[in-house]
Amino acid sequence: MLTVGLTGGIGAGKSEVARLFVSYGAVLIDADRIAREVVEPGTEGHAAVVAEFGEGILTADGGIDRPALGRIVFADAERRAALNAIVHPLVGARSAELRQAAGQDAVVVHDVPLLAENGLAPLYDVVVVVDVSPETQLRRLTELRGMSEDEARARMAAQATRAERRALADHLIDNDGPLDALQPQVRQVWESLRKRA
Repeated sequence: MLTVGLTGGIGAGKSEVARLFVSYGAVLIDADRIAREVVEPGTEGHAAVVAEFGEGILTADGGIDRPALGRIVFADAERRAALNAIVHPLVGARSAELRQAAGQDAVVVHDVPLLAENGLAPLYDVVVVVDVSPETQLRRLTELRGMSEDEARARMAAQATRAERRALADHLIDNDGPLDALQPQVRQVWESLRKRA
């Protein structure tokens, strides 16, 4: 089994790279998806988040209002640390279960947005960084995700710097260009990963 840490800043295009890896045969473990699962109503994570942040972060149906919670934690590093202390251990445990279920010859790609921030690079055999300029990030967040410029800049500032992520990369994928420029890069990285697996 080859374990791959896939990371990049918000708006870098990790999801598209992950989708391409899966289409080539990778097993994907998506930390963001798992982070949503572990705080669904009725879970230990949901109860802990509500106890920490109050019922004001709930939607009408009792789920976590992610944009409301995001506005709190991306404006205050201490509140973000409190949320991470609840969610990260739960995500780690679920990720380990999924990794155990993959076959021994699998290439297991972990989509980990906060890989650099949490010092997780040593946990993987290979680190792949999806890299974009801050200008591209800002444009994608405002135009494609509908964030205000201030909100987008706050999210970007809460993450590792571009240089910090790039320093961890065994493979660097440039995603400043169009999709048709991305696909051959991902295919080339995939071939390298398969050879190592």
